[in-house]
Amino acid sequence: MSLRESAGVCYARVARAHGVELPPGRLDDAFQRVFAGMPAMAFPGVAADEIALHERAWWRDVVRSTFLATDSSVRFSDFDAVFDGLFEHFGSGAAWQLRAGAEACLATLAERGLALGVVSNFDQRLPNILQDLGIMKFFDVVMLPSRCACTKPDPAIFAAALAAIDVEAAAAFFVGDHAEIDLAGGRAAGLRTLDVAELTTLAELPTRLEALATLPR
Repeated sequence: MSLRESAGVCYARVARAHGVELPPGRLDDAFQRVFAGMPAMAFPGVAADEIALHERAWWRDVVRSTFLATDSSVRFSDFDAVFDGLFEHFGSGAAWQLRAGAEACLATLAERGLALGVVSNFDQRLPNILQDLGIMKFFDVVMLPSRCACTKPDPAIFAAALAAIDVEAAAAFFVGDHAEIDLAGGRAAGLRTLDVAELTTLAELPTRLEALATLPR
């Protein structure tokens, strides 16, 4: 899945509603720089019922730092309201869209009796987003940092997902779009991997996986 609008467009719209005008392009640039510099959103040693608070604080740092990196003079009369609006928006399906062919692909794979899962570095809002998009029903596991205290590309998060569905790495594929986080991480965990950039539409994925499964490792 991907954002319907860029982060900068969304940040600019919410800021405007609170009386601050900022260029979406500059906000996008700032967001990318801030996001890339953030520590992993994993909190080892934190009690399970407190992780959501830490995730929310993590994102609050991202939002505040993005605005300041765009314009250090920016001041909101109620920053908490700005953050709350953004956090709610990105935690719902309204902010996201499926890749072309995604639902048909998942339905076909599920009909074949395959165990399906998501391994993501996102926070605990992800299952709700997948539910809003109508695809949560296809997944046997949604493995998040909150469940295993680590993030991709650490092989441990892939191993945790495999353990949850009782599947050996040698019998599994990981499909992703990031060379290091997804593909290299999956291979390090012993999975065969496939870059979605090789596909015109995800509807091609079932046939592609069937062909790859016949090839020697």
